[in-house]
Amino acid sequence: MTRIAILADIHANLPALDAVIADVHEQGCDEILVGGDLVGRGPQGSAVVSRVQQLGWPSVRGNHEDYLINFFHRRVPEEWLEDEHWAASRWMAAELGADGVAYAEALPFDMRSEVAPSLYLCHGTPASNQEGVGTWTKEARLAELARELDAEVMICAHTHRPLELDVDGLKIVNVGSVGLPFNGDWRAQYAILCHRAGAWSVEFRQVPYDRELFLETYRTSGFLAEGGSTSAMLAQEIKHARPFLVPFLRWAELTERAPSLENTHEFMELYDPSKSMKELFELFQQMVSSSEE
Repeated sequence: MTRIAILADIHANLPALDAVIADVHEQGCDEILVGGDLVGRGPQGSAVVSRVQQLGWPSVRGNHEDYLINFFHRRVPEEWLEDEHWAASRWMAAELGADGVAYAEALPFDMRSEVAPSLYLCHGTPASNQEGVGTWTKEARLAELARELDAEVMICAHTHRPLELDVDGLKIVNVGSVGLPFNGDWRAQYAILCHRAGAWSVEFRQVPYDRELFLETYRTSGFLAEGGSTSAMLAQEIKHARPFLVPFLRWAELTERAPSLENTHEFMELYDPSKSMKELFELFQQMVSSSEE
């Protein structure tokens, strides 16, 4: 029997990562892989990178590695280097530092398991580390992935929501998020792929960690004070295990408000994190339409 652990979307959350490390070491795994987004959306990027490097766990590159690389090298629009909305990204890129950026730049886009080469790992899809596979993915797109990918299992992440699908001979496994789940369960989440009797099965694991300790680092590191509305919304995501940042930005766009810290209070009064993103965006659009009548 072969057991392969895959964790992803750590998002600079060291207590969550350490809890998963302890759990993984009890599971008797033959290989441990990382599906990207070690950094971003949190204040402990350099510590997370250092921990993964020390362990020697292979990783692919997620979209948040790309974001911070570009901010560190100032390869972003000029206004992003001053705008309050991007304060958190600037802070995280600086905190990651030159060594962390160099590590991120060296990560491959995708990889195959060395223990079981029929397992293919990417952050999003083979096309992009910004394309997430979820319950909303159209059947035609899933069929396309199954047709074009030469693998038994495609392992991905990016959406922060665990998922298992079987599509035309391809098993697609989204391993969820270690540091920032969006499925309402705040515990650190990852997956173990098990090969037995010629077939692959998936065990999704949920590991408690010291969430309050992590939120304290928002304050002690300066991330909350210096990161503006982005840091404030990310703290809410940790507390609720639901998206806050993207809905806030969408609300600000539709209502023509600045995505600033002073406008987060109005957003929080109307936001219901239990609703789906589609429901929320429809609600925001209705609000805008009503105000224009």
